[in-house]
Formats: sequence, C-alpha cells, structure tokens
Amino acid sequence: MRVSVIGCGHLGIPHAAAMAELGHEVIGVDIDQTKVDRLNAGECPIYEPGLPELLARHTASGHLRFTTDIRDAADFAELHFIGVGTPIDADGRSYDTGQVYGAIRQLAPHLTRACTIVGKSTVTVGTTSQVTALAQRLAPVGTGVDVVWNPEFLREGHAVEDTLRPDRLIAGLTTAEAEKTIRAVYAPILDAGVPLFVCDPQTAELAKGAANTFLGLKISYINAVADMCEAAGGDISQIVEILGIDPRIGSGSMRPGIGYGGGCLPKDIRAFTASARQLGATEAAILLRAAEKINETRTDIAMDLIARALGDRLIKGARVTVWGAAFKPGTNDVRESPALALAQALQQAGGTVTIHDPQAVATAVIRNPEFDYTDDLPTSLDGADLVVLATEWPEYGQADPGVLVGRPATPLLVDCRTTLDPEPWRTAGWTVQQLGRPGK
Repeated sequence: MRVSVIGCGHLGIPHAAAMAELGHEVIGVDIDQTKVDRLNAGECPIYEPGLPELLARHTASGHLRFTTDIRDAADFAELHFIGVGTPIDADGRSYDTGQVYGAIRQLAPHLTRACTIVGKSTVTVGTTSQVTALAQRLAPVGTGVDVVWNPEFLREGHAVEDTLRPDRLIAGLTTAEAEKTIRAVYAPILDAGVPLFVCDPQTAELAKGAANTFLGLKISYINAVADMCEAAGGDISQIVEILGIDPRIGSGSMRPGIGYGGGCLPKDIRAFTASARQLGATEAAILLRAAEKINETRTDIAMDLIARALGDRLIKGARVTVWGAAFKPGTNDVRESPALALAQALQQAGGTVTIHDPQAVATAVIRNPEFDYTDDLPTSLDGADLVVLATEWPEYGQADPGVLVGRPATPLLVDCRTTLDPEPWRTAGWTVQQLGRPGK
C-alpha cells in the first residue's frame, strides 16, 4: 500500500520505518526541514535500538522518504497515519490536540479520492468523531474519508519491536471498508498471529488511557509499599518476588524507585483522570489521582533516603554523581525525567551535580544546561562524595564495583531504582542504600 505518516517524532519515525519494513511505500511528513533532510539521508535523530539500521535500509531502497509538503502525501498515499504530538494542555490535566486538528486541516483539503485516516496519537475520548466531521467537511471527497483510531502501545527503547511485533492491535472504526483497510495495512503482523481488536472509536480511545494508567497505578502501588518497608524495616525486593509469583499480579513494572516519567505516561494518567471526572466517575478519579500524588512525592522520598545515607554529612557542598538522565533505560528521551528532577533537587540542596548517561547526555544538556555531564562512566565518579543511581541502565548493573571503588572520594552509592545486587558492591567496599530495603 501507499502510506503516509504525518508527524515524525518518537512515534512517527519508528512507525514509518516499520511500515516500509512490512513492504509498504511510505512517505513521512514533518514541518522541520532540518529533520526531514537528516531522515532522507538515513540519519536517525532519536535514540531507539534497531531504528537507525531500519531507517537507513529503507531510505536507501527508496521505499521510505520524507517531506515537508503535506500535499505530496495527499497525492501519494491511500492511507494516512496521524502521529503528531498531543502534549498536556495549559490546564495541566487534558491533552492539547491542536497538532491533531492542525494536521487534519492541512491534509483534508487535498484529499480528492477515497482514503483512510488512521489516528495513532493519544487523545481524549470523543476525538475520533470530531476529527471525522472535520475531515469530511474539509475534504473534496467528503464522506469518502474514513477515520480510524488505532492507538499505539510503543515502549520507548522497544519501539521497533513493538511496531513490528506488537502484543495487540486496536482499531476503533465505524465502517466495514475501514476494517478492510486496517487488515490490509497490518496483514503481515496479523498473519503472524497478533490479535486485532475491532471496536467503536470511543473504546479504542479509552483503551490506551486505561492501559497506561493501570501501569502508573502499578508503579505507584509498589512505591507506596516500598515506603511502608522503609518505615517497618521490610525488604521490598522480597515482597515484589512474593507478589510477582501470583499470576493475577505478575512482577512486571513492580520495581520500586523514583517514579514514572517520559512523554506519555504522566500526561496520559493526568488526562485519563480528568476524563473520569468529566464522565462523572468520581471514585475512579479519586483512585487515579492518588496514583499521581504518590508519583509526585518520589523525589522527596529519594532525598530523604540520600540524607539518611549521608548521616552527619550534608548535601550542601557535596560533589554528587547522578547516574542517569533519561526517564528510563533504552532511550535518550528526558521529558519529565525523574532522574533530572532528582538532580535538580540535589543541586537546590547545595550539591554540585555531575550526570552520566549512556545515551541521553546530548538531550539532557539542552533541557538542563546547569549540570556537568559526562558519557564516561568511570570518569563520572572522580572525587564524588555521593553516587546516586537514578536511571536503571544495564551499564550500571554490569559495572565492576571493585574497579570503580577507588574513583570517588567516598564510595557511597544510593540506588534509587532498587536495581543493583548490593552484595558485590558492599564486598568491594561500597556502602549501598536502596529504597525499601534495609541497609547493611
């Protein structure tokens, strides 16, 4: 099929490359000419494992190209994916869908033949019907435009895998022709046994928010239990193992730490909470807001742990190394990063902060230029009075504590992601403190 992908960011670039990998002819559209030039040269502007190779292969073959001219996409494609951003609105609770409607207003006047618009962006329930009305009113082909909502479930750091081999696909639609089109564009994925849930648009819109919000609830729940362990002297890691063996619960995403972040989960939970209020589901809104409040306290919880680890010493005047800038491992995305929030709190308390991250230094320095940065792990420790693990990159777990023990002024490590096995570090001479685990 001939496919366009409108919006080339963390969602659009992997989706465009994956559609080319499935055998489609693909054109990507973005308003940033510099980004478009880089993409056409096969250069990937975001860090995502496997994506640079996929992008380079299909731009070189001619199956994938990028443009700033949306008319080119309208003339070329029979199916148009909308993958623009939906950041949180000025009210801090709902989605700003301006880019979605902006894309439709630019695309629709050039649609002169029957086609399908497929929304990938995360939106408030009711958006599909409004987008359909707008597109059909502006398009010369009128009701020949079908609109489907097909929310993405990409995990940053796994975007290629999650696009080509997702655990499920959802299509919110209203016509048999739209379903036929969706089955055609995803045919190789469906043939591999991935289930497709065909439903009405409002179910599809709610499903994405429900999935991300449940994940946020799970993360906040285990962090709340970790706080109880701190107070009682229990071991959260053993509790996670005990809970995780229950097939109704599972241990996935139950790692206590400094909370969730990134460009999706925080805003999705805020918007889903707001939707619950707007729909009159008051008790649901109270539950969801509680998860948010727990997440909002995580920096303070981590600072308390750090203060206890330092004992009589003060953060003020201390040289602090923070391991991690990205909001999670596997990405260079630093949007709403708990690691950077913690680094800011340490600096505000008077610490001198140096940040190490395997991939996100370049993006972090743009957002927070006030810190010192390095991409060399051993060097990051030189002279440090305190090391704080804030993003659970595997590089930290794989580091040799015996080799590193002599680099800091004080081999004190506070693991705010509860990700390391502390015993090898303690054996090598480090003092290790973790959230929800008794120190030894």
